[in-house]
Amino acid sequence: MLVIGIETSCDETAVALVEDGVRVRSNVIGSQVDRHRPYGGVVPEIAARAHLELLLPALDRALVEGGATYDDLDAVAVTAGPGLVGALLVGVAGAKALALAHDLPLIGVNHLEGHLCATQLEFGPLTPPLMGLIVSGGHTSLVLLNADGTFVTVGATLDDAAGEAFDKVARFLGLPYPGGPEIDRLAISGDPAAIAFPRALLHDGTYDFSLSGLKSAVVRELRRREAKGEEIDLADVAASFQEALVEVSVRKTVAAAQAYGVERVTVVGGVAANSRLRAAMADACRVAGLQLLIPSPALCTDNGAMIAAAGWNRLVAGERSPLDLAADPGLGMTPVPAPPAGPA
Repeated sequence: MLVIGIETSCDETAVALVEDGVRVRSNVIGSQVDRHRPYGGVVPEIAARAHLELLLPALDRALVEGGATYDDLDAVAVTAGPGLVGALLVGVAGAKALALAHDLPLIGVNHLEGHLCATQLEFGPLTPPLMGLIVSGGHTSLVLLNADGTFVTVGATLDDAAGEAFDKVARFLGLPYPGGPEIDRLAISGDPAAIAFPRALLHDGTYDFSLSGLKSAVVRELRRREAKGEEIDLADVAASFQEALVEVSVRKTVAAAQAYGVERVTVVGGVAANSRLRAAMADACRVAGLQLLIPSPALCTDNGAMIAAAGWNRLVAGERSPLDLAADPGLGMTPVPAPPAGPA
């Protein structure tokens, strides 16, 4: 079964074809980075207008690269939320038009569920129980996929998301947008132990995160050194900031997996492309005896393939969305429907 996935929750106009929920036939991403870079972050109005411009060409290109036509499709999956409402509306409207014009089932997908389903594109269908760390520009949470198909958020950020913290610190350091990759590159030549930045909530007994204090600590440290005329090694600052964020993320994830008796862990979202997070999580999971399933960096950032995969899961379980599907910027996660029973 061939599903086309449309993702427009933020600043990537992404369309992909996925076969049987696991095989990526095409994965087209229309980046808007150059449009938002002058502002140091995503401007919602610019993002929505860019989606209007880029969506149809992305649809055409995805079909060509996937060797398919609209007649070959079995369903249309689209991100219905959470995200920027204007951006979401473009994708949802396009998906509804496509489904109506070609008499195809429409599947509305939660963006966070999509990130988790990126895992199955490289490791096969998701088999619960599974502990997922979702780290992106707008989200940082620990989500448990139970054996009964329900999603349970066991921890979440109380303030800034990981990607948001990366971008804000990068901006203060004078690095270009997007800040996450820039800090990752700069940190390679720095000392992660040079500055003892705080690890908020590390020992609070919860699986929640708080990153605004870490961001503020970086700003205070740089201003303190500037006031004293001390030399500032930006690579050390980047490495120390990154290490603090990574340590909390890794330790909370492993602790949550152990507490819930889960043996498999995945890390998804744009920040999951961070090289230090990937290495530290691999080391910690190996020591803890946990299996780590972490997608390649290209599947960690927003993409249509993850939405198509999530849509396929719900399609084969018999789920359909109405043609009056609404874009919901605060959409919550819902249970994954049980697959239909096979022959006796």
